[in-house]
Amino acid sequence: MRIEFTPSRELFPFESRWLEVESGRVHYVDEGSGQAIVMCHGNPTWSFLYRGIIERLSDRFRCVAVDYPGFGLSDRPESYSYTPSEHAAVVGRLLDHLDLEDFILMGQDWGGPIGLSVAADRAERVAGLVCMNTWYWAADRFAMKAFARVMSSGPMQRRILEKNMFVERFVPAGTSRDLSVEEMEHYRAVQPSPAARVGVAAFPRQILGAGPWLAELADRVPAALGAKRVTLIWGRRDRAFGARKVLDRWRGDFPAAHVSELAEANHFIQEDAPGEIAETVLSRFG
Repeated sequence: MRIEFTPSRELFPFESRWLEVESGRVHYVDEGSGQAIVMCHGNPTWSFLYRGIIERLSDRFRCVAVDYPGFGLSDRPESYSYTPSEHAAVVGRLLDHLDLEDFILMGQDWGGPIGLSVAADRAERVAGLVCMNTWYWAADRFAMKAFARVMSSGPMQRRILEKNMFVERFVPAGTSRDLSVEEMEHYRAVQPSPAARVGVAAFPRQILGAGPWLAELADRVPAALGAKRVTLIWGRRDRAFGARKVLDRWRGDFPAAHVSELAEANHFIQEDAPGEIAETVLSRFG
């Protein structure tokens, strides 16, 4: 399935690029020059989420932001299971295709474990990490497990597929500022039908379904990337990952990490604080 949507040049003034993989066509943007920053999104977003950061950093960095299959402008392949391991393989293919070296990995929500998996497999090519409101271990909190079970239930899966609940409810609830009508339309328009939302519906099931993969990642990430320059930028209003124990887990595995806590930013921190994120990246890697 192919998405027929042309983003606004005012909101998303970037050239669309495409990578053909076995499962279909993958969309990404590649803006600016200099050291590469690879930007990985979560659920139910796409590279549009990073637009404010790209605009602020592309005069100093090469900003690469990808849409996983099932998200954004990428294809919705029938022969795809929409697991985080599959998404990581696709992102890895893109990095290898672009021959990126000395890159910075930036990830939020599911973009954390997906991007960190890619980075751990290519640790010798990684210069640093910028992680925001995310995780990389098997679900260990009651709230996260309960969310996964509830969202994996039949009634909620129907609401995700038929009512576009993740876009209509969770995107506004996960931002501190009110998104404009046009901004919201850019999230709606790339998930126009139940058939287009299969990847969105799969992610909450993967919180528990990908448990073994996440458990392995919990060992691999600190071992492979623990010596890298790590920056944690955290929106404290996030009900999913704003808990102190989540940030403490990161600090335990990355004791030398630089931590920037943003009191007013929510889960979709890229929407709430692109300027603060860009400033932190420039101060740490510029």
